[in-house]
Amino acid sequence: MKKKLVVGGICFVVGAVLTFFGAQFFLKTGIFKIPGKLIFADEILDSVASKYTEACSSLELAKNVTISEFYSFDESDALIIDAVVPVAEFYEPKESITRSEFEARFAGGAGVKSIFELDKGQKLLAIDEKYYLDDFEAGAYFKYLRVEGEDEEDVRKVKEAVLPILPTLPSRESVLSFTQTGTTALARGTNAKMGEVGSGAYFAENIGEYLARADYTHTSNESSFSNYASTSNICSDWRFLETLTTIGLNVVELTGNHNVDCGAADAIATFEKYQELGIKTVGGGRNATEAAEPLQISGKGTAITMLAFNQSTGGATTGETPGANQYLPERAAAQIAEAKTRGDFVIVDVQFNECSFYDNVNEDTTCDAADSAPGDQVGLFRSLIDMGANVVVGTSAHQTQTYEQYNGGEIYYGLGNLFFDQIWWPGTTRSLGLTHYFWNGKLLQTRRFGTVYDASYQTRLMNSEEVEWFINRLNQARQ
Repeated sequence: MKKKLVVGGICFVVGAVLTFFGAQFFLKTGIFKIPGKLIFADEILDSVASKYTEACSSLELAKNVTISEFYSFDESDALIIDAVVPVAEFYEPKESITRSEFEARFAGGAGVKSIFELDKGQKLLAIDEKYYLDDFEAGAYFKYLRVEGEDEEDVRKVKEAVLPILPTLPSRESVLSFTQTGTTALARGTNAKMGEVGSGAYFAENIGEYLARADYTHTSNESSFSNYASTSNICSDWRFLETLTTIGLNVVELTGNHNVDCGAADAIATFEKYQELGIKTVGGGRNATEAAEPLQISGKGTAITMLAFNQSTGGATTGETPGANQYLPERAAAQIAEAKTRGDFVIVDVQFNECSFYDNVNEDTTCDAADSAPGDQVGLFRSLIDMGANVVVGTSAHQTQTYEQYNGGEIYYGLGNLFFDQIWWPGTTRSLGLTHYFWNGKLLQTRRFGTVYDASYQTRLMNSEEVEWFINRLNQARQ
C-alpha cells in the first residue's frame, strides 16, 4: 500500500511538473518565454532603426512593439519628428497656398522642405493662411513616429526611451520673434480723430492683436507726446500711448526728424515715459551719447544688436540736447564690428531722405524705387551690409520702397506708414511689416506682411490678395 502511495505521489508530481512546463511551452511563458522585440515598418531607414534599437537596448519587453512613421496635417497623439513646409524663392509675392496645392508639391517632391532644412534665403509660405512659425501646430505637413504594441507598459517604455533622441522642432518656447514696422506719427489728422473717439486703442483695434503676439514689436515713432498736440503739428496727444501699448510695442525707434517739434521738454518727457513703461529705445535720446547707444536684445538663445541712425532728414543731436542719433560711418562700422565680435545678429535702421513724388489721383510708383529719394540710398544701405549688418531697414519712407537680398543680407529700403494721417495719397496709406524669426541663435525666416489704413485711421492687415499685389509691385520697382 505504501509503495502504491509513493508511486502515485511521484506520478502526481511528475504530471504536475510536466503540466506546468508544458503550459509554459505552449503559452511561451516562464523559461520558454520569448522576449518582445522592436519591429520597424518598411518606411524606416536602417540607419534610423539602429538608433531606436540602441536607445531601447536596456529595455525588457513583454511583447513585440512596432515603430512606424506617417505624415498628417492634423494633430495626433503620436510623436512629431519633422514638419514639412512649402517654400518659394525669396521674391515670391504669394504668401499662402492651399492644402491641395501643398499635397501636389509634396507628391512631386518639389517646393517643400523639412523645417530643419529651411533657410532665410527662401520664403516660407503659409498653408490655408496658417503660417507655421506663428502657429507651430498648423501650416506644415507633420511627420509622426507611431509606437504600437499589445502591452501598454511596453509602449510607454519605448516612447520614453526614444524621446531623448528625437529631433526638437521649433516652438513658441524656442523661437524668438521680432516684428519691425515703419513710420508712426500719430499727429495732425489723427489728433483730430482722437478728439472724436477719445481712445488710443481705437487706432490699433484691427492690427493690435497681430502685432502684439511677437516677442518684440518695433515702430519708428516720429512724434513726441505733448499737451500742445494739435491738428496742425507733429505732436501726439498723450492718449496715443494706448495705441502703442495695444500693439505690444516694446522697442521704439527715435531717429525721426519731428521728435523735438514741440520742444525739448516734451521730447525728454516722452523718452522718460518709454523708460517708465519698460519700452526699449534706440536711435534717439536725451542727448547725443544716449542717442548713440546700441540696443541689445537677447532671449531664447538669440542675441540681437540693433542700431538706428538719422542720416539726412534733420533732427539729430550732437550735444546735450535731445534728438536723433546722427549717422557717422566710422562709428557705425565700429559698433557693427563690436556686435559681430559678440556673435550678435545685427539689424540697422536708417532714417534717410524722403521721396515726395506722391499723387492723389493715380498710383504713382516713383517712390517705390530704392533710389527715388535724394542721395545714394542704395550705396549707403549696401555699405552697412558690407560692414557686417545682417538686415538694413529704411524707416523714413512714407511710401513703401522695394527690398533685396545683397551680399548675404537683406535690405528693406523703406517700410512706409504704419500710423499717420496721410490719406490723400494711396501710396502713403500702406506699409510693409517684417517679422524676423530666430531659432538657435540664427535667423530662420523673415515674414513680410502688409498694412493699410483709410480715412478712419484704423490700420489693418492686408488680405492675401492685397499682399500679393503689394509685394509684386515692390518687386517691379527693383527691376
